[in-house]
Amino acid sequence: MTEHDKERTFAAQPPAPGRSFAQTWWGRAWLRALEDAALDSEQIKSGRRLARAGAVGAVSVRPGRITAVVRDNDGSTHRADVLLQELSESQWDRFLDMAVERAGHVAALLDRDMPPHLVEDAAAAGVELLPGLGDLEAECDCGAWDHCGHTVALCYQVAWLLDQDAFVLLLMRGRDERTLLDELQARSSAPTREAAAPNPGPVGVDASEAYAAGDILPPLPALPALPEGPGQPPSLDMETAPASGVDPAALEYVAAMTASEAYRLLAEALGAGHGQRAVEEELTLVQDAVRMAAGRPEEAMARRLAEGSGRGREELELAVRAWRYGGVAALTVLEEGWTVEGESLARARAALQSAWDEDERPRLRAAHNRWTAIGASTQLRLGRDSRWWPYRKEGVRWSPAGPAVGDPATALAMAEGETSGDPTSG
Repeated sequence: MTEHDKERTFAAQPPAPGRSFAQTWWGRAWLRALEDAALDSEQIKSGRRLARAGAVGAVSVRPGRITAVVRDNDGSTHRADVLLQELSESQWDRFLDMAVERAGHVAALLDRDMPPHLVEDAAAAGVELLPGLGDLEAECDCGAWDHCGHTVALCYQVAWLLDQDAFVLLLMRGRDERTLLDELQARSSAPTREAAAPNPGPVGVDASEAYAAGDILPPLPALPALPEGPGQPPSLDMETAPASGVDPAALEYVAAMTASEAYRLLAEALGAGHGQRAVEEELTLVQDAVRMAAGRPEEAMARRLAEGSGRGREELELAVRAWRYGGVAALTVLEEGWTVEGESLARARAALQSAWDEDERPRLRAAHNRWTAIGASTQLRLGRDSRWWPYRKEGVRWSPAGPAVGDPATALAMAEGETSGDPTSG
């Protein structure tokens, strides 16, 4: 194939005031190589104006060179050329070997796309596809020794062409589309190379190159919007009888609870300050059984959860009530006691002292982290985070009566039923 056969010509574009010349990340990288190397910012501005005014004629693209006639503001015309170093044969070999290893690279090229991972993998193989600082050399018959408004205008026009078709860049680097695709096809269908071939060893990206490329990579996509609610698992109610030991109703319930938990986690992840929160500890099997039971399963499922968690039905119901008030923290306060000492004890006493006026302060008997009201069926329990949990005696059991609060007087009022307790009941 002759050099003439490799040449592509693109028609001149009409004036487009205000047009952005580079929408793709590789188009922006092309312009960055030009703008970072330009010694005269006025030439950059002049070139942009000429390009937007439609002053760039038909653009010829061939290996190592792009050419166009640019009409100046005074009506004179100038031939502008921009040169880019072609890749060597060994570099093309490495690029082709890299591309056929991942089907996604070939598919992207066929879509006229140049994803970052393709460029990164090429760089790791020692092949720089995108131009860097000083790689775009200028030639213009206006006599300028560096980039002038004419060559800048040509570069801006080419950035627009690159947005439309990534093969334009590959042609400048030395391979036209047909040749490149034929070579990729040949390598894809070729037998695997001999296992005894020399191992080139690990490859990577130079740290300075990776850092320099950071500001030309596309931004991360926007976070997705939170769905209206968790997804609905498929029904397992089929005509075919389930296999032995499989309970479709239990599976449906587990799937529904999993979807609900995934929705909760997603809502928290999308919330403000998520990155500053501590990572939640994984639930124990006993805690997870309570979480599952809090979803109000059918009676048979509730019995299985009670047995699996080592609780009776009444004990599980009590644990579920605590869970609905505050998850793991509330369950821990229900089932574990701890000795309040030192600074924690001093803060607790200070909070109890200041919560009521002298003539209204209830008489409380302290034992570990629990303060029981004398002559009443109410109790305060202190969590390790210094929050107070209201409890009420129902029969022979102490039952949680509300969520944790910072003020012991408010917590005791909840226990006495003077304020609303469970916001999740119903």
